[in-house]
Amino acid sequence: MRQGEAGLHGGLSGMIDAMRTTMDSAGRLVIPKEVRQQAQINPGMPLEVRLNEGRIEIEPAPLDITIRRRGRLVVAVPHEAVPPLRSETVEETRRRLRRERAGD
Repeated sequence: MRQGEAGLHGGLSGMIDAMRTTMDSAGRLVIPKEVRQQAQINPGMPLEVRLNEGRIEIEPAPLDITIRRRGRLVVAVPHEAVPPLRSETVEETRRRLRRERAGD
């Protein structure tokens, strides 16, 4: 693979080969498009950044929620408005989970 090209390890594993980027003098870096797409990171999305055993980890920040009882159900209620969940997102998540579970 040539420098700057991305590939997937093992086909459908969801692992992207390492990509190179640089940081500017203000500490900003560009996350390559393929990585943003795989991680479902969008512009303006809050991210958590941590140092873990010498590695920098970046992931979407968890949604702040409150657990409430609604009748017989217990539901998670977000503190801020969130866009409605699309059926395409649900189906893609189901397919991904099936693939991951089949590999275990």
